[in-house]
Amino acid sequence: MTKSAPIDDHTVRIHPQAQTNYISSFVHALHGVLHVIKHERNARIHLGFAVVAFGLGELLGVTNAELAAVFFAVVIVFLAEMFNTAIERTLDLIDVRENPQIKLIKDMSAGAVLIAAVAAVMVGIVVYLPVTLRWLWAN
Repeated sequence: MTKSAPIDDHTVRIHPQAQTNYISSFVHALHGVLHVIKHERNARIHLGFAVVAFGLGELLGVTNAELAAVFFAVVIVFLAEMFNTAIERTLDLIDVRENPQIKLIKDMSAGAVLIAAVAAVMVGIVVYLPVTLRWLWAN
């Protein structure tokens, strides 16, 4: 007879509806990602720029390391956007009326996305500008 894993008391008490298998956890996470893509205009804009950035990388023939840097910059921006969305939705559950404290928290969360996006643009400049200039000078 094998010993079963101990029951997670927190899950039973706080999240009785929680699924314990990995596939359903993956499905729920994918649902969250798709929800953000479907309902958040800025997330779609970020993904559009990501497609352009990767296409440009292929077109200009940047190195794998440079493409990896672009990939991670894109991922950080998208993660920031997802966290921003989650924070905003949570705050909307707390109070939907004008609330200066909630506004400040939302502004800070949006500011984190802005910083990530500016950093991603800087990565793009560092990666693509030298390659673009070399291509222009060669033609």
